[in-house]
Amino acid sequence: MKQIIALGGGGFSMEPDNPLLDRYILNQSNRANPKICFIPTASGDSDTYISRFYQFFEKQHCQPSHLSLFKPSTRDIESFLLEKDILYVGGGNTKNLLVLWKEWGMDIVLKKAWEQGIILAGISAGSICWFEEGVTDSYGDRLEPLKCLGFLKGSNCPHYDGESDRRPSYHELIASKKIIPGIATDDGVAIHYIEQNISRIVSSRPNAKAYKVDYHQEVEETELETEFLGSY
Repeated sequence: MKQIIALGGGGFSMEPDNPLLDRYILNQSNRANPKICFIPTASGDSDTYISRFYQFFEKQHCQPSHLSLFKPSTRDIESFLLEKDILYVGGGNTKNLLVLWKEWGMDIVLKKAWEQGIILAGISAGSICWFEEGVTDSYGDRLEPLKCLGFLKGSNCPHYDGESDRRPSYHELIASKKIIPGIATDDGVAIHYIEQNISRIVSSRPNAKAYKVDYHQEVEETELETEFLGSY
């Protein structure tokens, strides 16, 4: 069963005192003590980001590790990743992430992992990357479309409520046909895909939502049913 959990924002890096989304990710594994690997490529393998990952996940029922492409600890990336249960991709520069992944053959390995039933998860850049296209600030001071891996159909826009220019920029890009229609997610929302279909949408914040954004003569935004995971 192929699974991807795409976070518009939230998780240990944005909500260090709110474990709801990250525990949801862990709970989707059928293992009592799943092996979860953090892939922080988009942040340039930030030491601070990696430390925050361990600070959270070392307190959970799991076996945390990380993969650095800037300071590799293994030459056999494929074997290292394919023995994990969950691969969790961090945020940052999506363009750089995709370039490095392709150079290292990570795009092929990640597709193999997905097809083998390893859960793929990620926030922001780690959400955008799985779709055909995404809205990114990777190029500088404005939001632009970006071709991504295409494991999931359509486009993706994270931080929909967290950054004031996200919603209008996504609408404008869709209306001008610079990006294909897709799914937008507020901070604190995770969309759980099984195969190519949305299985469940969950949130760590009571009012956070996900939206289908389409175009039929004008931009149409449809709020999707989102389940608040409750207190913690």
